Amino acid sequence: MAIAITPFDGLCGFRPLNQISHFLQTVKPLRELIGEKEADNFIQSVKGQETSSDKSAVSKNKKALQSAFTAIMSHIESADRLKSATADLIKTAETEGKDFAGGAGPSPNSGEELAQLVKRLNSQFPDDIGLFLVFFLNYVKLSPGEAMFLQADDIHAYLSGDIMECMASSDNVVRAGFTPKFKDVDTLTGMLTYSYAPIEDQKMNPTDYPYVKLDKTAYSSSSSALLYDPPIEEFSVVKTDIKAPGGKATFEGIDGPSIVICTEGKGTISVGNKTEELGAGFVYFVGATAECVLESKGEKFVTFKAFCELKGKENGGS
Repeated sequence: MAIAITPFDGLCGFRPLNQISHFLQTVKPLRELIGEKEADNFIQSVKGQETSSDKSAVSKNKKALQSAFTAIMSHIESADRLKSATADLIKTAETEGKDFAGGAGPSPNSGEELAQLVKRLNSQFPDDIGLFLVFFLNYVKLSPGEAMFLQADDIHAYLSGDIMECMASSDNVVRAGFTPKFKDVDTLTGMLTYSYAPIEDQKMNPTDYPYVKLDKTAYSSSSSALLYDPPIEEFSVVKTDIKAPGGKATFEGIDGPSIVICTEGKGTISVGNKTEELGAGFVYFVGATAECVLESKGEKFVTFKAFCELKGKENGGS
């Protein structure tokens, strides 16, 4: 799960299939790189069933998406081919402007937005295969406080901005692009779920967290405790924003451990009779069943508390 701290943009999961089909028809450098035959096979395979929920149709769609994605990724070691395709892509973006990618068609992104995006990314990662994945993956922008959730084995990329990231225990990172590190194409193309959905399906709406008490000083200054609760059991996160000196947030004890990190301001954290300083970059572990009190020393005190409840969602968490 990624919670934006500053304005953020990134790529998250595969786009709806009608958007990918549109790009394969309107972005000539993309079509040429993937190959005319592969592009046509994808378009014809998913045509008319892009949004079908029928299991056989979904399975067929995923196989078509895997084939097309694998065809793109197969060029990752073809430096000359990729460099030539990138030059054509950037030239097209520069000359077409708002008409780039057919004006972006059914995509929520405009042609001008995608043109600026590929030019920006190419300035940071020249001739990178990731430039072409922009047309396969959802492009998302998050304002501070907005969040998105990523299922296991789904593809994503963080492009710019600061986030609070929380993830379940993992023993692997398989890279696709926008990095000088090794890219294991065979493992990558074989492990992905190839789920496809609009970005709205992956954005999260926080709710008030009921198992924290904000004192009167905090309430009067519009302080808040927001719960980000993804559809998994491994973790949830509470963002606490205290906006007055001396404002307090008291968290009830839960049947599971927590990790508290401060991203802005100064204050203290207390568990039982023990009180410690808490400032930007400080991290503390809080044991199960322990009540935890956060107190601000200034006008702005922001913390994130990741936690896991071992007995289910009795207290509004995971």
